[in-house]
Amino acid sequence: MSTHPFPEILGVYSLQKTSEIGTGGTASRQHQVTYWYARRLDEQRFEVQPLNVHHVPSGLRKEVPELEFLKNYVPEPDYYNRHTVPALATLARKIEQGEKFFSMNKLDDAEREFLKALMIDESNVRANFGLGEVYSEKKDFVKLKKVLDTLLGLDEAFHFEQRTRFNSFGISLRKNGHLEESLRYYRKALEYNDRDEHMYFNIARVYFDKGERNKCCELLSAALEINPGFEEAQRFLRFCSRDCAGQGA
Repeated sequence: MSTHPFPEILGVYSLQKTSEIGTGGTASRQHQVTYWYARRLDEQRFEVQPLNVHHVPSGLRKEVPELEFLKNYVPEPDYYNRHTVPALATLARKIEQGEKFFSMNKLDDAEREFLKALMIDESNVRANFGLGEVYSEKKDFVKLKKVLDTLLGLDEAFHFEQRTRFNSFGISLRKNGHLEESLRYYRKALEYNDRDEHMYFNIARVYFDKGERNKCCELLSAALEINPGFEEAQRFLRFCSRDCAGQGA
């Protein structure tokens, strides 16, 4: 059994598909080659993601069984080294520069770098989060909502390491009166993790601001079911309970 740590980046692989065009005497075969970024998830499973026009992996990832991968996908180390490696390096530099500018509070410079990164990969989660943080800081909620619409369509945005950043956007929207938009993002996040007491607490805050105290108490109770020692939720529920029909303190 291999002791190699997974997932393992394998590089770029090509996939060739042959299709019949026309009928009878005019029939001909057409060959189509596509390029994929491949990772090995474990001993028997592989994952492929299509490359975009800038040679970087972007779009939906697809899991492929070992036998299918070995039969159909051909390694392309030259393509990987000549195109994808430098493109990924350029993308990483722009994101890092954007994050550096953001940490220095140079918001316009940070915005420019994140936008350059998104020209290479419009679905890049890290660049979209960075741009969202810029717009949140600028209180430009029209642009922030556009960024979050993109993030809502990206499964990777809801991975564990991203939740805190995503939460901060919901909080920012709520504090600035964009209650329905805030709820929309929290509900989506719950689809990926319905055992996060802090998410229920934050949704309760939105319903409190909407004046829906019963719903607020219901969500605080859900948070406390997950974590009975959640003191902030306990205090908030005690504060709200006098307005919540049928709710105890």
